[in-house]
Amino acid sequence: MGHIELRDIDDDDLDAVFEMMRDAEAIALATFTADDPDDRAAFDSWAGRNRAADDVLYLIVTENGGFAGSIAAFTLDGDREVTYWLARHAWGRGIATEALRLLISREPERPLFARVAAHNAGSIAVLEKNGFTEVSRDVAFAPGLRRDTEEIVYALLPALDGA
Repeated sequence: MGHIELRDIDDDDLDAVFEMMRDAEAIALATFTADDPDDRAAFDSWAGRNRAADDVLYLIVTENGGFAGSIAAFTLDGDREVTYWLARHAWGRGIATEALRLLISREPERPLFARVAAHNAGSIAVLEKNGFTEVSRDVAFAPGLRRDTEEIVYALLPALDGA
């Protein structure tokens, strides 16, 4: 694993993020994705809303200065959640684990939540290595699979000692 950093997203990143989020294998793992990952106008609208929102921390993950993916913290129904998506070349090398650790260090709110498809073992490992624990399971429609699938909700709880 190279040197991992998080930085603000800029306009030059949007093509790489769009292409990354169109990868069929990644979509099958993420499952809870855009209805049509090839719709650039919908992606641009989504990205613009996220970049403009005061309650969204939307960052680019870099490895040795090069694009490796994106990561974000946002508020949904009053809960603070995290999400991440890595380009395929960055899979399986600890980059997501380190990127999430960095995001957690910037995001003071606890609990933090994350949602993951039950079949996404890699993402489950990333969450658990960062101290997230399973809090619930449910079945929901997954646009990436075009069918219902099991989703697990994880939480990073406040430390008992207040730290």
